[in-house]
Amino acid sequence: MTTSRLRSSLLGLAIGLLSAPIAAQAQMVHQHGSDAACEGTELRCATKVTPFFAEDGKLWLAWMAGGRVSVAGSTDGGQSYSAAVPVTEQQLNLDWGPDARPKLVVDGKGALAVAFSIFRDQAFNGQVLYTRSDDGGKSFAPLRPITSSNESQRFEALALDQDGTVFVAWLDKRNRAPAKAAGRAYEGAGLFFASSQDQGATYAEAALAQDNTCECCRLGLAFAGPGRPVVVFRNIFEGSVRDHAVVTFSNLTTPGEVYRVSTDDWQIKACPHQGPSLAVSPSGAYHVAWFTNGKIRKGLFYAHSRDGGRTFSEPMAIGQADRNPTRPYVLATPDATTLVWKEFDGERTTVMMMQSRDDGETWSKPRALASTDNASDHPLLVARGKQIFLSWMTKADGYRLQAIGDES
Repeated sequence: MTTSRLRSSLLGLAIGLLSAPIAAQAQMVHQHGSDAACEGTELRCATKVTPFFAEDGKLWLAWMAGGRVSVAGSTDGGQSYSAAVPVTEQQLNLDWGPDARPKLVVDGKGALAVAFSIFRDQAFNGQVLYTRSDDGGKSFAPLRPITSSNESQRFEALALDQDGTVFVAWLDKRNRAPAKAAGRAYEGAGLFFASSQDQGATYAEAALAQDNTCECCRLGLAFAGPGRPVVVFRNIFEGSVRDHAVVTFSNLTTPGEVYRVSTDDWQIKACPHQGPSLAVSPSGAYHVAWFTNGKIRKGLFYAHSRDGGRTFSEPMAIGQADRNPTRPYVLATPDATTLVWKEFDGERTTVMMMQSRDDGETWSKPRALASTDNASDHPLLVARGKQIFLSWMTKADGYRLQAIGDES
């Protein structure tokens, strides 16, 4: 059996629950990942690519290929790239789950902070590793674990505060063993966090924001203001309902109350493999997009909050239900709020987009941005000033950074 086929088989069986088996979700099987176009470590062989525009306008990419994470920069908007610099000298068993990807932020001094997760064993127990470059991406410090805990960590999210502080949140299984020893049932994982005041060289001691969250979905992370991170995550509510929730921090060490984004009533003791996306607009509005297969609603949805996440607007359906809309991503800039997602018509996967010019109250009609007839990464959005770009990796066409215009 080839490595690609083996991974596809394992993914349908086990990847999501950090260390427990899962039931694959039929409606998203074809979206589970993108096979590499080649076996090397170069960008064209990547399966997951993450972009970041630095303050000076330089585009940075971090990607997974050939068992390594690499970084390169572009000063001409993605037309050409500097020589790739490996973050990982040795091959690693990188977390290849649907919601896993390397994370990257670049501060105003040009320091790069990178984080990603690996599988430590065949039971899919994870470990989040981090490194940084203080010489403009020419070299990276030795890899270090984000926490000293030996329990499973995955699904890290990285964000940069206005003052250069790096904030990281992830899903962590450390509370599982104590609960078991005490004879208590334990569902899911814990939402943990830490921050770095030295450009990602070291991180503070990990702390818990919320326990018993869903253990297998990416996190949405943004800032509501200086020193006030916001995390959107798939929570486990009473009755094993895996709906989304939001927590806003009053400062870098103090999480606030957890509020529910939407009551979808997705009762499932398996792994959805579809995390939410979050953006906070200049007005302070929270914009959230997510997938659900609940009793109340099914598919992709969007909602906004204008009171710091305490309440959200009525969920708005996204995409054509008969084309399996998946993988939403939202970006808020001063001029527009932009949503992208993937749709599959049975032959081609298409990235669709719509925009709002009034902070999420009304939206333009959806339009197609790009398509492929082969495997692809999740669509991402990134901005340089007022210009918005689609960032998308496909097996057939490689990496593309596509400028998109505002729509009225």
